[in-house]
Amino acid sequence: MRIEYDIKLGFKDVMIRPKRSTLKSRSEVDLNRNFKFLHSPFSWEGIPIMAANMDTVGTFDMATALFQKKVFTAIHKHYSLNEWNQFLYKAPKGIEDYIAVSTGISKKDFENLSAILKTHPHLKFICIDVANGYSEYFANFVKKTRKQYPKKVIIAGNVVTGEMVEELLLSGADIIKVGIGPGSVCTTRVKTGVGYPQLSAIIECADAAHGLGGQIISDGGCSISGDIAKAFGAGADFVMLGGMLAGHEESGGDIINKNGKPYRKFYGMSSSTAMDKHVGGVAEYRASEGKTVEVPYRGPVENTIQDILGGLRSTCTYVGAHRLKELTKRTTFIRVAEQENKVYTK
Repeated sequence: MRIEYDIKLGFKDVMIRPKRSTLKSRSEVDLNRNFKFLHSPFSWEGIPIMAANMDTVGTFDMATALFQKKVFTAIHKHYSLNEWNQFLYKAPKGIEDYIAVSTGISKKDFENLSAILKTHPHLKFICIDVANGYSEYFANFVKKTRKQYPKKVIIAGNVVTGEMVEELLLSGADIIKVGIGPGSVCTTRVKTGVGYPQLSAIIECADAAHGLGGQIISDGGCSISGDIAKAFGAGADFVMLGGMLAGHEESGGDIINKNGKPYRKFYGMSSSTAMDKHVGGVAEYRASEGKTVEVPYRGPVENTIQDILGGLRSTCTYVGAHRLKELTKRTTFIRVAEQENKVYTK
């Protein structure tokens, strides 16, 4: 047993200090990024926000809506090949650059991934997603996937420390998903005691990834647009959102009427709800590590995305960043004991 005494920080522990700016308007800020990848020959351009690969967020309808803003969607892994066929038959041209095929690491998962990519070889992104990215088996699965698909962009996670970021990049991943336990419907920290404050995880993992030419995704912990700005300021290349995109028309999930108001179910992918739905229940050797909640119905996702992008542009004007790429270099975090005045709350 050992104790690390260095302070680790989450989004609520800091704010971004404003700096002198020459920007006249938020409209001058460019949120587009262009990335080249460590292993894949593809390059990517767009706004580096991602919808999470949860079945009440990472849907085909969500991907179609977000594509209009050049925002990315990691499609959840529970769609069948036939559903993929139907979606891609009618999907807008170019959407393949803004979606990832998600997979777990079981034999069945790999077979499903292989079937989708064999039928649709133009798809460029693979998201290998597990709750715990620290197993040797996971790293070997990344190696296997890279060998099978040498040109695809491979996203792998989740981890929260620099040494595992390096391990996965060297195993063949291009982008590492960072975050254990910060999600709004994740109970891993409660059930296991394991986790890492998200802001510090981003800072440390970004440093490790960028040293090797890889990228990271901050996955989880954002509840307001200011958190997204902090994630980018800390060095994240992409920011993945779950709860912030839940409850919309495109989110999927059953609509429930309570007291005359509509709600949509939102749940973690390690919750009993998800496991009952997809694998016949929680296995006797494990525990549920996710919540199931009812989110007020929020209508089309377009308004939410507009609000998020507006907040991000505003952050850039406060620190003088003409482009999102410049935000990290222009960010100075200050530690705080309070974030907002809550005298009036909804």
